[in-house]
Amino acid sequence: MTTRARGAGGLAASLYRSRDGLGVWEHRGKVAVMSIGFSPVDRRWDESLEHSLGAYSIIAAKNALADAGVGPDQVDGVLAAPGPLGARWDRAYFDPPYNSEDGISLVTAEWLTRNMGLKNVKFMNSEAGDSARVLGLAAQAIGNGLCHTALVLYPTGNLAGRYRHEPELYAKGNAQWVNPWAWTGIQSSAYRFSQYCLKYGTNHDRMAPFVVNLRRNGRMFPNGYYAQHPEAPLTEEDYLTSRWVCEPLCLHDADRPVNTATCFLMTTAERARDMKLPPVYVLNHNNNSFRIRSSVETLEEAEQFCEVHARRLYEGSGLTPGDVDVFNPYDGYTLFTQNYLEAFRWQGVGKGEAHDFYAGDISVEGPHPILSSGGNNGTGRTRCAIFADCIEQLQGRAGERQVHIKAETAVAGCVLPAGCGWLAFGKSPD
Repeated sequence: MTTRARGAGGLAASLYRSRDGLGVWEHRGKVAVMSIGFSPVDRRWDESLEHSLGAYSIIAAKNALADAGVGPDQVDGVLAAPGPLGARWDRAYFDPPYNSEDGISLVTAEWLTRNMGLKNVKFMNSEAGDSARVLGLAAQAIGNGLCHTALVLYPTGNLAGRYRHEPELYAKGNAQWVNPWAWTGIQSSAYRFSQYCLKYGTNHDRMAPFVVNLRRNGRMFPNGYYAQHPEAPLTEEDYLTSRWVCEPLCLHDADRPVNTATCFLMTTAERARDMKLPPVYVLNHNNNSFRIRSSVETLEEAEQFCEVHARRLYEGSGLTPGDVDVFNPYDGYTLFTQNYLEAFRWQGVGKGEAHDFYAGDISVEGPHPILSSGGNNGTGRTRCAIFADCIEQLQGRAGERQVHIKAETAVAGCVLPAGCGWLAFGKSPD
């Protein structure tokens, strides 16, 4: 019988780690990520079946299997974060079975299992909301014995004129007074960054080296948007003179929505020994959500939330800040990435010190290669490059992006301070 994990209060919820005091993860080093499969990455969906999320998800899943040398019959788990909010609406462009959203602008585990002809799947889940959440859920499911070899899918769609335009986010009722633009992510990020600059005596211009480096790293990520659709390298002058979106958030502080799919193959540490690639072990996973006190998250809240993320990740993994080699925090808007850097104290960076850190050598060739993936800013809003880079760095397969420092542990997280999931990885299970 196939198990389907459903609902916030059901089986799926019991697999997440989202509170203090849980100690070292009971499955630390017993679950491995073996491979990553990518599809092409486009700016938007062109409304053809060949470029639909379903088609791209099958490409990514097949590439993940081939990369690890695993056959479809060995897969007994499929998990998917079906697709981003606002990337779907009911319409029937095509004849059955393509007249629903599943397989077009979102992809469930059930759809992928059926359309790839995976006959031995016994565990499926389509409830995860983001890449960190689905990877953490997969790690826990494998550790708990619900499956032993899983395809873990994150498709992200971008339909023309639709991104973040879902009906439930339109301002109505009281929201017309406190949230007139429907989604507060842009305004709240700009507001918190203004607070950060005032508190720590810095300014927006000091972000330039960080953002330019993200784009440089992203151009070296073959499966990112800017590598597949080259344009002139971003310069500090480009950044400093770009238009404001919501001051002090400029155009180049925002990542670019894209249409693509990424699939990870995860398995038990025991089975990983027989596969063709070196395994990367999961040392911990956490998914944390917090309620803000008012309509906009403050800097104080963001810093507090990020400290909780760090504390729980370190507690469950057994790592300390000095143990983390590769660090890939979320950068969907670059203006809150310093909150993660300072909370995790990576490379010893404390509160208010991030911009000084950015002014140093943060390139992949240097001693402090933050976001060697290029992040979302450098690769497009895949929300997977940060995790994929961790795996590739530890496997020594990052190509031009391969860091020159020791790469035996890695940490990545997604998405916002008020709701973020984190995973820690190790080259060794110990």
